[in-house]
Amino acid sequence: MTEMETIPIGSTIGILGGGQLGRMLALAAARLGMKSHIFCPDPDSPAFDVCTRHTLADYQDKEALAAFANTIDVATFEFENIPAETARQIAAQVPLRPGTDALSVSQDRIAERAFLARHHIPATRSAPILSPADMEKAISITGLPAILKTARLGYDGKGQRQISSPEQLADAFTELGRVPAILETRIPFDSEISVIAARTPDEDLCVYDPACNSHENHILATSRVPAPLEPAMREQAISTARTIAKALDYCGVLAVEFFVSSTPEVPPLLVNELAPRVHNSGHWTQNGCATDQFEQHIRAICNWPLGSVERLHDVTMTNLLGDDVLNLPEMLGPDQFPHIYGKRDIRPGRKMGHINTIAPRTN
Repeated sequence: MTEMETIPIGSTIGILGGGQLGRMLALAAARLGMKSHIFCPDPDSPAFDVCTRHTLADYQDKEALAAFANTIDVATFEFENIPAETARQIAAQVPLRPGTDALSVSQDRIAERAFLARHHIPATRSAPILSPADMEKAISITGLPAILKTARLGYDGKGQRQISSPEQLADAFTELGRVPAILETRIPFDSEISVIAARTPDEDLCVYDPACNSHENHILATSRVPAPLEPAMREQAISTARTIAKALDYCGVLAVEFFVSSTPEVPPLLVNELAPRVHNSGHWTQNGCATDQFEQHIRAICNWPLGSVERLHDVTMTNLLGDDVLNLPEMLGPDQFPHIYGKRDIRPGRKMGHINTIAPRTN
């Protein structure tokens, strides 16, 4: 199969990762007449309950990966921290969408910042730290206070430390294991927004409305659309997402997170992070648009025409964390739509599902 070929109905979508995103991708694939094959090392993966078949194996098990690739027509992933060698092996056998180039940029914060700089896309000031010898120069670039982040494997606030002095930076670098990291200027911001884009191998491209995101303890709590943005700011966010998707020669759904700031000395819109996958802040699309982000991702990686991204309602997406899910019946009314992930163990802070609350569209 050539890289640009359309994937026919009835084909099998291979999904690396069996969490809630993999689960919702498998459900979307089924709605489009596709089969799904989940590859994940976790025997309790919630995606296993809804897929056509699954492989329980380590992501670095080459024999299992080869056998998996032999059963699928196109591959994708639900998280960006899959080993690079795993991605390369799969891509050598079947189309991997998004591809390894986009993955290599988005799974490493240092590479991501370099990519944004090359394309003149505003982001917070940052400097890489590979060893203690880099610390003095890094502080001279970012100033203090700042945030130290591991270059890889950080999510939901993990792998991050707040820095207010050179001594604190040295201690934090050691606490994080002296792995490659990046120091970022800590800026005052008014809000956080995200934009979900989708692009096909044939370069069809669409972008959803920006969502305004609120976090609690570094975990997304709510996403609301429409985001309270001036029209020019909204268009800038959408335009930036388009620029990034094109520059990456991207295929699939891409999330771009931004800081919105009214501080005079910084640009009003700064890219915070890229996520090369369907994203928690895009769950509102499941009840807010004719085509949600999961169906859109399947359409995109199969090189099918993309669906409408017109917003039909105002939506508030609320994550259900830990025991929240036990109170689901009391939370529901005629305008609340639950999406439960089927996870077996309830733990504090664990994402167990989400609720989309819809209201008439205001703008």
